[in-house]
Amino acid sequence: MQPASAKRQGRRDCVFTEVCVEDSEAVNVNFEKSKLTFSCLGGSDNFKHLNETELFHCIDPNDSKLKRTDRSILCCLGKGESGQSWPRLTKERAKLNWLTWVVDEDVDLPEVDGADDSQDSDDEKMPDLE
Repeated sequence: MQPASAKRQGRRDCVFTEVCVEDSEAVNVNFEKSKLTFSCLGGSDNFKHLNETELFHCIDPNDSKLKRTDRSILCCLGKGESGQSWPRLTKERAKLNWLTWVVDEDVDLPEVDGADDSQDSDDEKMPDLE
């Protein structure tokens, strides 16, 4: 068992975490107030992946969503406090070799149904969540 590679990108009201696993099966994502747990079987060999992340700040589990594609699972973590800065995803300062911070605003992340970005007016290059 090993962590799946992931990318993170922040917005005013949420933090996106895209877990990169092709052909995922048995996907389980648990949104807790201060923790994100992800597990699945992935790839042609059905390798077991597990990511347990103590989050930098609290999230609203009821405002968090996910969308699964053939190549990844996109998690939209609703921030517990809108506008709060998240300099990193995790509480720990250690560099995690499986986690990448995406700072390029032109990154095309898949859409997550039901997320609301109506309060965010400066995100023209970010994914639409309608």
